Amino acid sequence: METTNLAVDWFGIGQGLGSDALVLIYDYGIPLLCGLFVIVVGFRTREPRATIVAVIFAGFVAGLASQMDFLSTTTAETITNYDGGSLSQMDGDQ
Repeated sequence: METTNLAVDWFGIGQGLGSDALVLIYDYGIPLLCGLFVIVVGFRTREPRATIVAVIFAGFVAGLASQMDFLSTTTAETITNYDGGSLSQMDGDQ
């Protein structure tokens, strides 16, 4: 039977970029693009409801980007547990 590493390799690629590149992307790039998105939607539509939805969506995306370290660690642990690793954290789920 073949073993599958699922998304563990993708996290390795992200970590291989280096911490400086990741800091630039997650801490500055994504929030800057979210702000640009809100400004473009606001000026293109001139509609308050669309702009409010754009602000909510941009806040959601920027919030997830700021928590990327936590999300990647949690996801990697979950994949390891389901891929035959330690099941000690999942005793309540069974």
